[in-house]
Amino acid sequence: MTPSATQSLAHLRDPATFQWYVIPLLLVVMYLYADNIAARRYNVVLGALAFWLMDWVNEIWNGLLAHFSGFAPAWGTPGPSAFQIFIGLNIEISFMFAMMGLYAMRLLPEDRKLRILGINNRLFLAVINSIACVGVEIVLNRIGALTWDWRGWNAGAPWLIFLVGYLPFYLVGYWVHDLPTRRQQITVVGALASIVTLAALSFGTLGWI
Repeated sequence: MTPSATQSLAHLRDPATFQWYVIPLLLVVMYLYADNIAARRYNVVLGALAFWLMDWVNEIWNGLLAHFSGFAPAWGTPGPSAFQIFIGLNIEISFMFAMMGLYAMRLLPEDRKLRILGINNRLFLAVINSIACVGVEIVLNRIGALTWDWRGWNAGAPWLIFLVGYLPFYLVGYWVHDLPTRRQQITVVGALASIVTLAALSFGTLGWI
């Protein structure tokens, strides 16, 4: 294991790292979702949850990569955190993605067929937001908050971070947001939640993530 991966694992799910700022952060997330529910923006809430769950899918395979390679995850978070959930996911990042999903859904124009610069607005916004996220990751990597140890996953190969790390989040979130019926939206979000929960419990119990 690389030193950064070892450092991330040293604090994995250690309650001793808890910090009180987690509680107000949790309340901020709860308020934002409650506000959208009160406004009956269910498309926004369900799309945001799908976005958030897609991050958990990525974090699970990232943990499996670290375990089975014996080398490192594609990305790691070795810095201080109030709670290190997986090798590349801490509680602060999880809250961030929960809020980012709401932001992404609220940006969507009501007209699903509207074109921006000749491109469907959903695809355009997914690409622009993903590029922006990659830019933020590069900054986080430069300051040491986010580590990249694999040669194919770094600032020199940003397209992989773009294609795997972010674009699917936005595309799936927007897809769920635009599904024609509430039942379909809930079914997809429920399926994602079930897969994530089962994988996290199974692989976590085995000590793989």
